[in-house]
Amino acid sequence: MRVTVLGSGDAYGSGGRGHSAYLLEAPGCTFLLDCGPSVLQSLKRAGHDSAAIDFVLLSHLHGDHFGGIPFLFMEYRYENPRTRPFAVFGPPDTERRVRGLFSALYEQTAREALPFGLRYQEVVPGSPVVMNGVRVLPFAVSHVAELVCLGYRIEAAGRTIVYSGDASWSDEFLTQARGADLFLCECSTYETRLPIHISYPEIASRARDLGCHRLVLTHLGSEPLRHLEELSLECARDGMILDL
Repeated sequence: MRVTVLGSGDAYGSGGRGHSAYLLEAPGCTFLLDCGPSVLQSLKRAGHDSAAIDFVLLSHLHGDHFGGIPFLFMEYRYENPRTRPFAVFGPPDTERRVRGLFSALYEQTAREALPFGLRYQEVVPGSPVVMNGVRVLPFAVSHVAELVCLGYRIEAAGRTIVYSGDASWSDEFLTQARGADLFLCECSTYETRLPIHISYPEIASRARDLGCHRLVLTHLGSEPLRHLEELSLECARDGMILDL
């Protein structure tokens, strides 16, 4: 299984990094884990064919995590025509929010039928789903009160990836990361402590308790980037390839 980091930055593009997006490739299945607005630039810069993507899996409905979906639709409508089905999985309200965003950005095109089958499916914490042979277990994370925010434990090709999404620290990560091949964990701040994000000292103090084979910090804000050379934990970078 291969993970390509398409975007390791925060909502503000700190350090010039792309918005949250990860390309996961397993035998028989290729999908995006989150889909920030810079997704097409990142895919093309890395030489990936957007047509290979089977579905998108969203952690939550903040713009830096789902705002790239309308650009994928435009790519599939005009630049790289698609006919095979496509799916978007995400928390409750995903379909309404994606449709509304598409309409706001490209009003006329959004009114027209897409040339491929499009399916939306809501996922809920604690209810696993299987997508193209990939098993996904959503679990609730604490981020903002107005949204259902999810982390994921993903199993494919005999490998396990855990993704925090955007979240404050929770001991649930100790449970979900146990035995995982990779834990992609957000790390938005360093000095600042926020109730909606994880700071570097918080994750560093618990890293040995996670029990995963590899921990990679992502969603890096300006604070951890200023301290990058001092950090002992591995940090993601745009274009990074993780083979599991």
